[in-house]
Amino acid sequence: QVTAKTAFLFILPQYNVSVPTADGELVQYHYGLKDLVTILFYIFIAIILHAVVQEYALDKINRRLHLSKVKHSKFNESGQLVAFHLTSVIWCLYVVVTEGYISNPRSLWENYPHVYLPYQVKFFYLCQLAYWLHALPELYFQKVRKEEIPRQLRCIALYLLHIASAYLLNLTRLGLILLLLQYLAEFFFHMARLVYFTDENNEKLFNVWAVVFVVTRLFTLTLYILVIGFGLPRVESQALDPERGNFFSFLFNNILFRMSVLLLVCLFQASVMWRFIHFQLRRWREYWNEQSSRKRAAAAGTKQQTKLLKRDLGYHENGVVKAENGTSPRTKKLKSP
Repeated sequence: QVTAKTAFLFILPQYNVSVPTADGELVQYHYGLKDLVTILFYIFIAIILHAVVQEYALDKINRRLHLSKVKHSKFNESGQLVAFHLTSVIWCLYVVVTEGYISNPRSLWENYPHVYLPYQVKFFYLCQLAYWLHALPELYFQKVRKEEIPRQLRCIALYLLHIASAYLLNLTRLGLILLLLQYLAEFFFHMARLVYFTDENNEKLFNVWAVVFVVTRLFTLTLYILVIGFGLPRVESQALDPERGNFFSFLFNNILFRMSVLLLVCLFQASVMWRFIHFQLRRWREYWNEQSSRKRAAAAGTKQQTKLLKRDLGYHENGVVKAENGTSPRTKKLKSP
């Protein structure tokens, strides 16, 4: 029994409480230091699953494609993220639908702070934190190139910052919707990269990703404005109360603070869209350069074929058909002796 209690500490979420409801009592959860133990356990689970996907899927595909070292590294990165994002999108969509966060958008800010979480919401956040923390040692295990490490570290740090902030500041409902939108766009991007590595002429999925990316950015910005601009300022409990998990909703009564936060959000989304537009312009420029080079190569090949054809058939000089050595192709008549 002693070992069972210790095992449950690693496997199951902690800090469960019984919350009275109209239908009786409901078991929900809040966060604490013991969550770090659970996260540590699922970090090892994520490392094992990472190795399984690499060994039984990605390595076998890589052997058939014979990719270069640079493409090999990017293929492994995108392959792992496709598996993770697909799983997370399905799981997150199931959670937000069953909890009613999509059918009732007002639930994103009503009764804030959302200190008590359903089991599946807390478990989802713990697994998300475990995955992005496991990505740090994977940089060493996967022997990522030094040039790629700063970019990947920045990506991991941003995900950890956003997920941990939503979890600790009791904005888990808003965080779930934002993660769903982000993961959906990322799934199409990495899926497009995988298809591109297998067939460099196939870039149709990049166009699909471009549409999904723009749509998800618009939904993200709209959601921020709806929750921060209109939702949180209407929360009944506006006093600072860290014990109840109310950290900053009182600040949203101040119109200057609210507008400053919305301005920062808009600037961040604008920078993301600028990088996206820059990427699309560079991709289109490379595409047109490639098309023009192919046309020039085809035109040069046609000219070469024309020259070879003239050589084979001879060419005209002053109205007389001549062979390559300049002599007439007609046979000379021998004079009779």
